[in-house]
Amino acid sequence: MTNGHSALRGTGSALAGLAAIGLGALAWGTLVERNRFTLRREIVPVLAPGARSLTVLHLSDLHMAPWQRAKQEWIRGLAVYEPDLVVDTGDNLGHLRGNEGVEYALEPFRGIPGVFVHGSNDFHGPVAKNPFRYFTGPSKGHQSPPDLDTGRLNSFFEGLGWLDLNNAARAMTIKSNRLEFVGVGDAHVGAERLEALPGAMDEMRENVGWADEIAGPDPVTIGVTHAPYRRVLDSFLTNGAELVFAGHTHGGQVCVPGYGALVTNCDLPRSQASGLSLWKHARRVAYLNVSAGLGTSIYAPVRFACPPEAVLLTLVGRDFSYS
Repeated sequence: MTNGHSALRGTGSALAGLAAIGLGALAWGTLVERNRFTLRREIVPVLAPGARSLTVLHLSDLHMAPWQRAKQEWIRGLAVYEPDLVVDTGDNLGHLRGNEGVEYALEPFRGIPGVFVHGSNDFHGPVAKNPFRYFTGPSKGHQSPPDLDTGRLNSFFEGLGWLDLNNAARAMTIKSNRLEFVGVGDAHVGAERLEALPGAMDEMRENVGWADEIAGPDPVTIGVTHAPYRRVLDSFLTNGAELVFAGHTHGGQVCVPGYGALVTNCDLPRSQASGLSLWKHARRVAYLNVSAGLGTSIYAPVRFACPPEAVLLTLVGRDFSYS
């Protein structure tokens, strides 16, 4: 009996220890890490050799609620880096009054060139659901979410001077660098129109201001998507993209130290759930920057080993020299 009681006590102590670790991890993820906003920096050599460098601020997955003042103030503070371009890859809204927080957070970037695409949460608000379903595969809607004021969001972005890239192609020149942008709607809900991209790019190239200029650098083609599904990334490369921006994954949101993301919420490999990597397709290659994003659903307010982030990329000239 003594040995039996000792074994039971040992098992109970082990279970109690595991429970304490679990509660500690949950407390860290909900109270500390999801508010531990970080700025990741990258250098990407995609511009013409000798070109002036560009500073690009990549924002994604704000999932903004009006009371999230710490996040709003942190985003406002990013204006100190004086970006030449802002790329927003969607899911800005996270509440019926999310536009209030988005407008306050992004107002300092008025007049700075930008581009944006939407995620599904820019149209529909979050709904309460079992958070463990996230780990069984890409999420799917099962409830009727509330409609959000997407029109107000679009008007605000356009007032900032940002270009709408949802299933569209646009172009701009910044510091003598010619930039072509091609974007899609949220592939997670089937809003992408990949078949329309070649025609959109042809029309853009026929009407762009530099079309009749003989001299000047070759343009850099940049793909912008919310959800980095393989079919979208492959299409971007087929259409000449050299750099792709994406969000949606939350970097896995809950990661295991030494192992990484458990899921990506799409068909992107786990190893590319966040960060700068290379995407290859049909003998083409492009830089892929996936942001872990700055927010979470208000119904799943936790991150672990995956702090919220914005990304500051410095685009520099390609080096064609050989040693």
